[in-house]
Amino acid sequence: MAYTEQDLAVPAGRENNKKRKYLIVNPLQGKHVPVSPGRVFQMFADLADLLQKEYEGENLLLIGFAETATAVGAAVAGKMGTLYMQTTREQMEGVEYFYFSEEHSHATEQKLVKTDLDQAVSRVDRIIFIEDEITTGKTIRNIIRLLEQAYPGSLSYSAAALLNGMDEECLKVYRESGIRLHWLVKICHDGYENRVSGYQKTGVYHTCDLCRPVSEVPEYAVFGYQNARRLTDGAGYQKACERMAEDVLKNLSLPSDSRMLVIGTEEFMYPALWLAYVLEKEGRQVRCHSTTRSPIAVSNDRNCPLHERYELRSFYDSSRKTFLYDIAEYDGVLIVTDAENGEKEGMHTLVNALHLCKNENIYVIRWCTK
Repeated sequence: MAYTEQDLAVPAGRENNKKRKYLIVNPLQGKHVPVSPGRVFQMFADLADLLQKEYEGENLLLIGFAETATAVGAAVAGKMGTLYMQTTREQMEGVEYFYFSEEHSHATEQKLVKTDLDQAVSRVDRIIFIEDEITTGKTIRNIIRLLEQAYPGSLSYSAAALLNGMDEECLKVYRESGIRLHWLVKICHDGYENRVSGYQKTGVYHTCDLCRPVSEVPEYAVFGYQNARRLTDGAGYQKACERMAEDVLKNLSLPSDSRMLVIGTEEFMYPALWLAYVLEKEGRQVRCHSTTRSPIAVSNDRNCPLHERYELRSFYDSSRKTFLYDIAEYDGVLIVTDAENGEKEGMHTLVNALHLCKNENIYVIRWCTK
């Protein structure tokens, strides 16, 4: 399917970031804007098809960037049947990391599990970095430098993205470095900042609500969890997500003609999107998006992609703010997370935000190892 810049790239105001005053919101990605999961998976499949033709016969490791490209990477790796892992900003015990910086981000520290890469290098010809948007390519080059120092001469590198915003100078650096590039849509950043500055400051902001008593919501544990922050087989991860969705549909009574919302949590996007996709294929009207660390400015201007913002606490660290945008009223809401049960404030604030929009039938799906 052919896409245009207008389909996949809408600028929005970025708060508290002096490096760049805007970010690109992709309405079809299932991250910030609630969207039909079928449209998301069509876009992911188109990127996978592009890569499949180029790298047939090579042993590949795909690496998706947190937060926003974790689902893109998982979907492409599952369709191609490659090894997969994602970068992370979360902390895990008992592993060694590569640390690197992410350009333009409000949360610059990224980590990649070196312990797993050490095991994968002998099985892999090429690493393909998967992004939602490549702006300058500096983030990817930062990590490639680290990998070349650790594994000299062992690997080839490529990068693939839904959007490529690199200028000619940045493209030349990649050509000269031998890093192959692939994308669905080429965009130009000229004019984005002016467009964002013209948005009316009329958006609705809800602060973090910990004062209002929270009602208990039904919670369902699904076992067989796989952690994509660690090295995994893409096809195996896909199968695990399919089993998770089957378990949910088998054990929860979800009306077939209902209007439903599925919410993922921060880096944990793909399993929520897959569950939403299965629910939609059975005939429900489904929308899916995820909480995020990104504090995006909202506006009622029709050209702005986001209009109402809900400040939350993180499911993974109660001292951290997260956000969800443009909640509507649904017949049912499924919150899908891999966060452990210790962080109560994240759930408290998200449930209260959903109640503000008259959502009463809320279920928590917690994907667990055991």
